[in-house]
Amino acid sequence: MAEHEHVRVAVVGSGFGGLGAAVRLRREGVTDFVVLERAGSVGGTWRDNSYPGCACDVPSHLYSFSFAPHPDWPRSFSGQEHIRAYLEHVADTFGLRPHLRFDSEVKRMVWDTERLWWEVETGSGTLTADVVVSATGPLSDPKVPDIPGLDTFPGKVFHSARWDHDYDLRGKRVAMVGTGASAIQIVPSIQPLVSRLTLFQRTPPWVLPRLDRAISGAERALHRALPFTARLRRGLLWGVRELQVQAFTKHPGELGLVEQLAKRNMARAVKDPALRARLVPDYRIGCKRILLSSTYYPAIARPNVDVVASGLSEVRGSTVVAADGTGAEVDAIVFGTGFHVTDMPIAERVVGAEGRTLAETWAGGMEALRGASAAGFPNWMTLIGPNTGLGNSSMILMIESQLNYLADYLRQLDVLGGRVALDARRSAVRVWNHRVQQRMKRTVWNTGGCTSWYLDAGGRNTTVWPGTTSEFRRETRRVDLSEYAVLRAPAKKNAAPHENAEVAA
Repeated sequence: MAEHEHVRVAVVGSGFGGLGAAVRLRREGVTDFVVLERAGSVGGTWRDNSYPGCACDVPSHLYSFSFAPHPDWPRSFSGQEHIRAYLEHVADTFGLRPHLRFDSEVKRMVWDTERLWWEVETGSGTLTADVVVSATGPLSDPKVPDIPGLDTFPGKVFHSARWDHDYDLRGKRVAMVGTGASAIQIVPSIQPLVSRLTLFQRTPPWVLPRLDRAISGAERALHRALPFTARLRRGLLWGVRELQVQAFTKHPGELGLVEQLAKRNMARAVKDPALRARLVPDYRIGCKRILLSSTYYPAIARPNVDVVASGLSEVRGSTVVAADGTGAEVDAIVFGTGFHVTDMPIAERVVGAEGRTLAETWAGGMEALRGASAAGFPNWMTLIGPNTGLGNSSMILMIESQLNYLADYLRQLDVLGGRVALDARRSAVRVWNHRVQQRMKRTVWNTGGCTSWYLDAGGRNTTVWPGTTSEFRRETRRVDLSEYAVLRAPAKKNAAPHENAEVAA
């Protein structure tokens, strides 16, 4: 990286959010940008998560960019390797390679109030940028619980997002900690290999059948020859999910029927009534993420699997001990314990206009105007920010809405002209978040009787969007300048008293 390089936009991360931002910037005529990536290749969470069985639980034709349709998805639900290959394809097709800076982890970003730009310190040098787009994503930094004695465990320990492919699990005694989205894919993949699998389940998940199938050659040929058929398929998949949203956000009581389907799915595979009792959740379906698998229940019903209805609380040598006192000797511990979602590590590295980090600003909970702009952090925008997550549809739809907002943000800066920045007004952030949290009150995520990773330490849902994807698209179509303070370079010493650094929009 060149010394003192200055760019119009610095994008942080090269997953769906970062690559989507890069494509949108080029389409808007902005070519003066870089994409900073801490790893050595693109892909984000689909590069990092390569555990056995890793796949998406959103249909392939919906889990892709609308501007980069892919007629050749091999299955209705794509595996990790196909999604990662798709992102590499996007980087090539849209000419993003010259903008990519690999092995450039962002160490610190500091807002310069004099020059109105961000100083960005990375692992490969320092640069400055007028605008920063943070696309690090909520599923980028693994969370490993602080378990007493874990550091003395003589065997192998790793997180699902940092899978050790050099370690052979065949014939080993393995502890799987967690029963979330990763674990229910890992368990069926490793169960036939290991001699014994001990599954630590703090809270049972609701699991529905995964209606996955191969997409035939005829279907793919049709999508290639007549692209509108792929668009139609995507539209139908999207429409079904939009109709489902009401049950999650307004009428959680209607989800009882779905619970019956999940219970039938369990009863078909799990005949042991004692095991089944441990697997039935005591909260409304949808309160935690609904998981999709047709192989999870058959796998845990196998004789070499023990389900411990309790979390891991201690490690004594090679013995793992649950909170209920259950112990097991194991050779390896695999953590499927999720990510730092409501306490994003990138926030520690962003220093705003008042000298405070974003983490300090968000100490009472994350909040951002339209999921994008935080007060006191001018010209800094986050993709997949607070309250932009989804409980039942494709995050790519939300990312594309935020890219609309980013594009208009840059247009507004151009219209204002000169060295200028936009800083979200605290009042606008408050109003937006009050609206979001009021709508959240009756959703299944707040009323369903569970504690999920959607909630922060204070019990507030700062993760999920409490509405449809089309509602969010409407809310992010344009930047409303009345919600921002317009900042210009500080007045010169001899300037008239009215020449102010802040201009009301």
